[in-house]
Amino acid sequence: MIAKLPVALATTGMLLSTAAYAEMLDLEKDELTFGFIKLTDMAPLAVAYENGYFEDEGLFVTLEAQANWKVLLDGVIDGQLDGAHMLAGQPLAATIGYGTEAHIITPFSMDLNGNAITVSNDIWEQMKPNVPKMDDGRPQHPISAEALVPVVEAYKDEGLPFNMGMVFPVSTHNYEIRYWLAAGGLEPGYYAPQDVTGTIGADVFLSVTPPPQMPATMEAGTIYGYAVGEPWNQQAVFKGIGVPVITDYDMWKNNPEKVFGITKEFADENPNTTLALTKALIRAAIWLDENDNANREEAVEMLARSEYVGADAEVIANSMTGFFEFEKGDRRPAPDFNVFFRYNATYPFYSDAIWYLTQMRRWGQIAEPQSDEWFIDQAKKVYRPDIYLEAARLLVNEDMANEADFPFDSDGFKQATPAEDVIDGIPFDGRTPNAYLDSLPIGLKGAQKIIDNEVKG
Repeated sequence: MIAKLPVALATTGMLLSTAAYAEMLDLEKDELTFGFIKLTDMAPLAVAYENGYFEDEGLFVTLEAQANWKVLLDGVIDGQLDGAHMLAGQPLAATIGYGTEAHIITPFSMDLNGNAITVSNDIWEQMKPNVPKMDDGRPQHPISAEALVPVVEAYKDEGLPFNMGMVFPVSTHNYEIRYWLAAGGLEPGYYAPQDVTGTIGADVFLSVTPPPQMPATMEAGTIYGYAVGEPWNQQAVFKGIGVPVITDYDMWKNNPEKVFGITKEFADENPNTTLALTKALIRAAIWLDENDNANREEAVEMLARSEYVGADAEVIANSMTGFFEFEKGDRRPAPDFNVFFRYNATYPFYSDAIWYLTQMRRWGQIAEPQSDEWFIDQAKKVYRPDIYLEAARLLVNEDMANEADFPFDSDGFKQATPAEDVIDGIPFDGRTPNAYLDSLPIGLKGAQKIIDNEVKG
């Protein structure tokens, strides 16, 4: 059932309390409907709504929970939704014509980190002998997929497929679990134009399960583990049915996650409305991270409501408030597990888009080799730091944000990710995507293609 929310009364955030209200932009459209999936990282939408930031911009917003990522994407494309909390891969895939074709842009990245990979209790018991231990006997993190290799081989020897779940073919979670498996020496499978299952040559067979259904699907034995956002990893711990083995922070420190997506047509027809909604979302992100996450408990109470995430507050708080629990009782500090504003989290970097595109190419969703210029051009079609910085400049001028918190002099590219920040030890530079692909031991590179279910070239 879709949850529809009436406009809430505004409450004031820290910056707003000391700032004068700005003169509103001349909005082309002021009644908007935004979609989201029931995940912790939809928080900027909930906060912008509950704290009145949308209303401050003259926007009357309805938030609607969506059944799954495809329904959400279709809603944005056909205009039932004006925008949505999206998987970062969705605007990119749609714009390059993989799956549903439409030109979608993002003026705002919603967060960093926030995902994990969880396995069932049975699989964890089989992995544990392969996991190094710390002096206190607890597992040493991060845990490599090398610990899973003997388990997968045992299933193969018995003629059984090893099944794991992810949330959507172009989801961060799909690329992260593939990245983790490949870093440990396991083949996660390829896509081809004639076979979009993504299981060609796979050691581990990945299938789609909507996020809230992940724990129950694993408990039923349909999958043996999964990659998903919160709170659905911590839910497995609380239910006693599974163990998260690695967070995406430990796979790739401060990796990009969800984005806010709108059609290019919407942005072109409603430029001031686009700036206004981006301003509201930036303010929400600031509120979520300000004063060393001082507002997170309040955010948890918001998100626990049935109209938003609808999980127990205790489960949501387990990751939102600076900790993450692995085995039951093994609760470790994770201050950056959820990041909404720090480290330029909300800036839509071209290099983030390019990483997603390299993963699409790596696993065959982009079937043909492409030039570096092609990767950069596609990123620039979708990620719109120009809109973001214009909205940020307005907030700074209105004394609602600090100039030093925004990369006004950025060219849209991050510094290269160093080897020590990624689990495979292979650095990534968004300016040289093909060199990055060539450096990966597993995956398509150069002129390689999938032909007759085999890597050729």
